[in-house]
Amino acid sequence: MADPRTDTPDQSVTTLVTGIINDAQELIRQQFALFRAEVHEDYRKTKEAAVSLAIGAGIAFLGAVLLTFALPHLLFWAIPSVPLWAWYLIFGVLLTGTGGGLIYGGLRRFDSFNPLPDQTVQAMRENVRWQTTPR
Repeated sequence: MADPRTDTPDQSVTTLVTGIINDAQELIRQQFALFRAEVHEDYRKTKEAAVSLAIGAGIAFLGAVLLTFALPHLLFWAIPSVPLWAWYLIFGVLLTGTGGGLIYGGLRRFDSFNPLPDQTVQAMRENVRWQTTPR
């Protein structure tokens, strides 16, 4: 710790300016760390939504293929008065609607968050503007 009786006014100002610069640099480092953490969190949410979307689309596709062949034949066997093509149409519409609902749910999960960390970016811009703008 410096002795205030032996410091010259120039040393005090230099020490003060150096402290301010160090604090500003530390603030920027912390904001970059926050930015990285927010990007990582948004990446995780994006990955979860993409997995849900892919699984929903895959299940809808497989279900549509298998049931479109099996169930219409079963119902045509049970109720022969309805033509086979009508049973295919009914199940095709039902399965496509189910798959569409799963896809819609995945897309809504994507829309529920912003992949860019807006607050951190704005704070960093303000700090850079503050440091680069002469007063």
